[in-house]
Amino acid sequence: MAAIPGEIPSVAANHDIREPVAVTSQASRRSTRKRRSGFGWTSILSTLFRWSLVAGIWAGVVVAGIVAYYALTLPDISSLEESGRKPSIWLALADGTVFASSGEVHGRPVKLGEMPKSLTHAVLATEDRRFFGHLGLDPIGLARAMVVNIREGAIRQGGSTLTQQLAKNLFLTNERSFGRKVQELILAVWLEWRFTKEEILTIYFNRVYLGAGTFGVAAASERYFAKDPRELNLYESALIAGLLKAPARYSPAASPERARVRTEQVLANMVDAGYLSQADADAAKRLPVGRGRYPTGGLGARYFADWVLDRVGSTIGYVDRDLVVTTTLDVRLQRLAEAEVEASLARNGDRRDVAQAALIALGADGRVVAMVGGRDYRDSQFNRATQALRQPGSAFKPFVYLAALEAGYGPDTIVEDAPIAIRNWSPVNFDRRFRGPMRISDAVTQSVNTVAVRVSETVGRSRVIDAAHRLGIPQALDDTPSLALGASEVTLLDLTQAYGAFATGGEAMRAWGILEIKDTDGRILYRRRPAPERVMSPGIAGTMTEMLANVVQAGTGRAARLDRPAAGKTGTTSNAKDALFVGFTADMVAGVWFGNDDGRPMKDVTGGGLPAELWGSFMRKASEGLPPRPLRAAPPEYAPVAQIPWYAPWRAFTAPQPGSPSVLRSSGGRD
Repeated sequence: MAAIPGEIPSVAANHDIREPVAVTSQASRRSTRKRRSGFGWTSILSTLFRWSLVAGIWAGVVVAGIVAYYALTLPDISSLEESGRKPSIWLALADGTVFASSGEVHGRPVKLGEMPKSLTHAVLATEDRRFFGHLGLDPIGLARAMVVNIREGAIRQGGSTLTQQLAKNLFLTNERSFGRKVQELILAVWLEWRFTKEEILTIYFNRVYLGAGTFGVAAASERYFAKDPRELNLYESALIAGLLKAPARYSPAASPERARVRTEQVLANMVDAGYLSQADADAAKRLPVGRGRYPTGGLGARYFADWVLDRVGSTIGYVDRDLVVTTTLDVRLQRLAEAEVEASLARNGDRRDVAQAALIALGADGRVVAMVGGRDYRDSQFNRATQALRQPGSAFKPFVYLAALEAGYGPDTIVEDAPIAIRNWSPVNFDRRFRGPMRISDAVTQSVNTVAVRVSETVGRSRVIDAAHRLGIPQALDDTPSLALGASEVTLLDLTQAYGAFATGGEAMRAWGILEIKDTDGRILYRRRPAPERVMSPGIAGTMTEMLANVVQAGTGRAARLDRPAAGKTGTTSNAKDALFVGFTADMVAGVWFGNDDGRPMKDVTGGGLPAELWGSFMRKASEGLPPRPLRAAPPEYAPVAQIPWYAPWRAFTAPQPGSPSVLRSSGGRD
């Protein structure tokens, strides 16, 4: 039967629609396979493209989210326009040599055109050769650094551009983290958008840290070479560029040899980058290098530096600019003092159970020429010469006898060395002996405790306190019987300057360490002008000096004898917690202290032992080359009254009765 047009053939009617109709020719089947084959590859590529696009979109979303997050946590970029630094203070010797500094040293702002091209070339050749070709990020440099680091198996190179370094230095910390790196990249792009390349270089050169406390090329030029940046030669430019990698390591202040090696590497970089010929680089190594103004003092001088820095503000008022402070420090004497203290502690520290010592030396006019505040500044910055309040023991007795001389008594006045009790307190002598009637001068020589207490109680403690304050002891002194034996605490510096009044013949000696203060433009803000102040008569000062000289020649201070006239006094506190010697020649006054910070007793240490020995050793070497000069004696017309009948109020001197409660021993004054 003929098929009706439009109907489906009967074979199709009986066939499952899920099976292919096998009525096509072989050619048709081949054509179909080709079409299906072509459609399969297209589908795969299409699928890959779609998923790649989706992945790219999501990656972009993630990256955008990360950037947005860290962009929201960026630090305040307004600091780019602010200084926000404390003024720097440079401490110098009289010859201008800087030995210490405080604060950040920032140079004056310098324009790019004021800097030598050699400096710019040195920095670009070493830090960022494609600086003028990138937009803050350098993918080529980053890839190169990664290859080098992988090959070396360690971090040898960084991929940061100058712009990234500037972003980190201005706004970020040295933290190594993914977040900080993202912030660095964001800020680098912002800097490139905000400033021109020349402006970025200018900001970089004026803000970058270059070691030894300096920020900016101008400060580094001044500190390392005492030059303006415009005067830098090729070698000096290369040295500054070399500091960028590791300022502390390559600073010539820390290691001249490492600085030299690094500078030669920078010159080689400049040759490799095409900025220099090899001949020019070789010639640069022979150029003269300016003498810098970076600190040259040892760690010991830091005690003195801290003491001076604390006084700058009180000398000139509010400090609002960079300063150069010319000080009184004598390098030779400072090094000698440090060496003598260390040698004494090395010999005696363990066997005498003593851990610390201090030494202060003043010139004849009170200038501080040497100061050792402890064994090692790195271990402890506490200054035992100026900050430690310790009992002076018998080193306080000169103020007792000064009060007696001013009250009319003399060195030949007879005083009884006998047991004495004041209420429930009774002092004893170091040797636990009593000598009977004796002259005041002999009591000073032998450091007799009972005599000192009798004199103090008879003259009046208020007079003793007044005498000590007048000569330079600012601390409050306890108005108790043990005052005469040095029970009140003082600093070694104050005690030493007070002895200076005897050395000067009766004029106050106020320790000082600042000669002059100038700003960095050369304007003088302060210059010392001495103002003499008489605190005792020349006659009394001379008499005290004669008695103290006998302490060194024949008394408890014999270990301090020199090849020239010297005077001084020993001091030891109860249980040997403190031991001192303070004395003077015609040229210098010095004080020495030994002890332990925790108050632990020392073993067999007295003022006439280690302190007197150290004082004598230091003063002998310090006086080398100086002609011996006599001490200031009492003028001939001065004759203190002798043999005045000694009147002691009976209430003050009551002998202990048999069977009475045990009395307290002195808290000071053992020798």
